[in-house]
Amino acid sequence: MKFLAFIGAAAAMLWAQTNPLNMTTMQVVRDMGLGINLGNTMEALIVCEPGDSGCENWVNSMETLETTWGSPVITNAMIKGYAEAGFKTVRIPVSWSNKMTGNNPGGNYTISPALMNRVEVIVDQVLANGMYAILNIHYDGGWWENFPTDSAECMKKYKRIWQQVTDRFKNKSGHLVFESLNEEGGWNSVWDIWGATANNQAAKARAYGILNAINQEFTTLVRASGGNNANRHLLIAGYNTNIDRTTDALFKMPADAQNRQAVSVHYYDPFGFTHINGDGEWTPFLATWGTPADIQFLDNEMNKLKTAFTDKGVPVIVGEFGFAAKINEGRGRTQEQVRKYTVAVAKAIYERNMCPVLWDVQLNPSNGEKIYYYDRNTVSWPDQQLVTQMKTIAPGVVISSSSSGVVVSSSSVVQSSSSSIVSSSSFEGGMHIVRSQFSVSNSEAVQYYNLRGEPLGIVKPTNAGVYIVKRGSSVQKIMVR
Repeated sequence: MKFLAFIGAAAAMLWAQTNPLNMTTMQVVRDMGLGINLGNTMEALIVCEPGDSGCENWVNSMETLETTWGSPVITNAMIKGYAEAGFKTVRIPVSWSNKMTGNNPGGNYTISPALMNRVEVIVDQVLANGMYAILNIHYDGGWWENFPTDSAECMKKYKRIWQQVTDRFKNKSGHLVFESLNEEGGWNSVWDIWGATANNQAAKARAYGILNAINQEFTTLVRASGGNNANRHLLIAGYNTNIDRTTDALFKMPADAQNRQAVSVHYYDPFGFTHINGDGEWTPFLATWGTPADIQFLDNEMNKLKTAFTDKGVPVIVGEFGFAAKINEGRGRTQEQVRKYTVAVAKAIYERNMCPVLWDVQLNPSNGEKIYYYDRNTVSWPDQQLVTQMKTIAPGVVISSSSSGVVVSSSSVVQSSSSSIVSSSSFEGGMHIVRSQFSVSNSEAVQYYNLRGEPLGIVKPTNAGVYIVKRGSSVQKIMVR
């Protein structure tokens, strides 16, 4: 124990001596090690109908917002559990429109003080545990789809959010990274790669131009916001955070005199393994992963990023990856398969000097959900081998085990139709953006799915919530209120 305490003290001293604001973004991305998402937590979105006092009273508590998608209230012990299991970065997705006042055209788009305060508490917990924090706008209710038709109002809201966030966090250390947006930077209403405009180069250029303009406004705003933001490292969202769309020449990194930016993409291929839970869905169920063809596909995708960005001096953060379906041991989809996939993807990303950020949410065993990553409620990792193997990718943290699995020890250091199908799958926990590498017939009937990708039938759900709807070649998210 004295040895572990010595390691912890030495790591804390080293951390204090390392100032990311004096490092290049490439150095910072390498220093970020392995990352993990605080998924289905602060990005959980509840929208009440005007005048619905019952709903308003229900969401009056920040605890309600934080726990509505299954997470417990986040504690320092939970955050410490990430750090002590070897993760050095925590991505914190946030829906800033929750409880926002003036959230209407012409409004002042004022972030809820309670939400801002709560997010700051979590950011401070991450930083206090010696990790990097990534803070973004995450989905946030689908208003992004209006950029092509009402760009002035959408940009006003976008800038108002970041004006408030950057002002609140401007004096945080360089271990805080701002991310421009999540996966919503793509507009099928302008350029539909599976539809009639697929080969329309003018439409394609316009769609990319919208995203490039958003990312440029983000960079300019942050740099002018004072404090440490003048030199803060920024994460720039790619087109739908899709690898093929982001490596397209039409995607442009913003002009930044500081040259302190990384690009963000997500990786969930193959979707049949990471998201599909049974047969009869829009892509075949895959119980296993790891054939030579699977590994070659993974390597090819990562090499695209390396060639397009890393080799040219642009750092890459894979802001989401991982398994997001259900264990199905009866059909061969076991914890071993999940572990093999997760470790292989993390390794493929990390060994190319990019930062892998695992998507992680709190699952509920009482609902038949087997926890395959982190259990926030018990601050433990049920799969000891997973943690051990992940730590071999970026070693340096000591863990201890218990009868229930791995327990950390004291040591070391609603998606819109405008951004639906793209060729490399993406996912935002609790809210899946359905992506595929094949097109479907426009003659197919409508089909509804829940947020785990499970089919619900052809009748629109009546229970309040967020759902996926597929109509022919169009896949989108809808909110039922």
